[in-house]
Amino acid sequence: MRIRRLRKETAHLEITAFINLIVVLVPFLLSTAVFTRLAVLDLTLPAQNAPGLEQLKVDNLQLEIVVRPEALEVGDRIGGLIARIPSTDKGPDIKALSELMGQLKTRFPDKNDATVLAEPDTAYDTIVQVMDAVRSGHMVQGNTLMHAELFPNISIGDAPIRTQAGKS
Repeated sequence: MRIRRLRKETAHLEITAFINLIVVLVPFLLSTAVFTRLAVLDLTLPAQNAPGLEQLKVDNLQLEIVVRPEALEVGDRIGGLIARIPSTDKGPDIKALSELMGQLKTRFPDKNDATVLAEPDTAYDTIVQVMDAVRSGHMVQGNTLMHAELFPNISIGDAPIRTQAGKS
């Protein structure tokens, strides 16, 4: 008796639809990747130093900028308040802050550190504007106005809580 075997043809893989998908998907992903840009600013959190461990020096500026709704309080952690810049109707007076940062940089040219302390309800845009004014600005050298790096090493943190007597 004769045994009959069925001949099975090998199946061909149909990948045309997959190739069409890739042809459309790759240019789309490449075109959207071109428009995506990330800006990263390296920040450090302020260190928690034990009180009394630092030696107090006259030339040792520890710059702090406290962002409050009614004013920007620029101060030295050791020496106290340097200036209080009242806010305008549009928000904090960034131009006055930038001028003050330029004056402080001419007085302390080797200092690069600053701390920005903000209250919890402070707008993100306000914090960024303050950080930009602290980080770089315009300085006068001789008779020329130059764009200069002021205090590029910025630490951020929470503003100290005011007591009831400190609130207006």
